Amino acid sequence: MISISKTESLTAGTVHDSKSKLKVKAFDMLRPSIKPRKGEVRFFVTAGQKTLAFETQGYKKHRQILVLQMISRYCMYLGLLEAQIHSTLPLTG
Repeated sequence: MISISKTESLTAGTVHDSKSKLKVKAFDMLRPSIKPRKGEVRFFVTAGQKTLAFETQGYKKHRQILVLQMISRYCMYLGLLEAQIHSTLPLTG
């Protein structure tokens, strides 16, 4: 399930996995830098000129493939078909 608050932009929503109760929060990288939370996993997505950050909420040794599937689902929802997922913030050139 994907949830986006009425006060948030489309690029700042949350993906929920009902089975594991894991959440993955999306952040628009145009905002000021976001401090990573201890024990959580972070990924970055580039798609054309857009860069998004994703951070888990409630990560407890979930399989990494589940997190990547949740991020992929969110990118498909946004229509970012050319999205590439990175484990570190990619350098822009």
